[in-house]
Amino acid sequence: MILHLLDYAGVAVFAISGALAAGRKSLDVLGVVVIALVTATGGGTIRDILLDRNPVFWIGEPTYVVVIVLAALATIPYTRWRRPPLQSLQIADALGLAFFSIAGAQVALGAGHPGLIAVIMATITGAFGGLLRDVLCNEIPMILRKGQLYAVAVIVGASIYVLLLDLGISRWPATLTGMLAVAAIRFAAIVWNWSLPVYSLPDAADRSPD
Repeated sequence: MILHLLDYAGVAVFAISGALAAGRKSLDVLGVVVIALVTATGGGTIRDILLDRNPVFWIGEPTYVVVIVLAALATIPYTRWRRPPLQSLQIADALGLAFFSIAGAQVALGAGHPGLIAVIMATITGAFGGLLRDVLCNEIPMILRKGQLYAVAVIVGASIYVLLLDLGISRWPATLTGMLAVAAIRFAAIVWNWSLPVYSLPDAADRSPD
């Protein structure tokens, strides 16, 4: 029951991040709802298609759609009443990433797939909704932005979750630890600007002649 509530919390927070992104692009109410739906369901939908799950999670349980729409609509009056902080989108996205990515790993493991596939599905579940959101809002996807510790946070947190299960730790403590690891890494990257080394080739004009 608690894990199911965390799943709802994940889609709600992702819906809020989608609504905030739509608000920054001055979309109308329908646009806000559409971006929120894409953000909250995109990663899980791709995961379910790849795992051949039928039906897709939000089709099998339409309550997810209700939660997403309500969260998106509630974001509109709240942000008019109280201006959100500049990093609100990143904070909401980090929370959604933590909630939803471990759920993706659980789905893969529940379907009998090995730990490596669980980590990959966690990354898809957590990151691809935000990727679709950013593409629709004409932004460079957060997962691809220079040096961002985004997918890395999911990979580390999901790997910890899988490892703890392999060590015999029960599901609930492993879930909480994995979520905390994802959130901690992502928040640290936001606050302290942690990043990966950037790979770039020199311009042709900068290259010395052979």
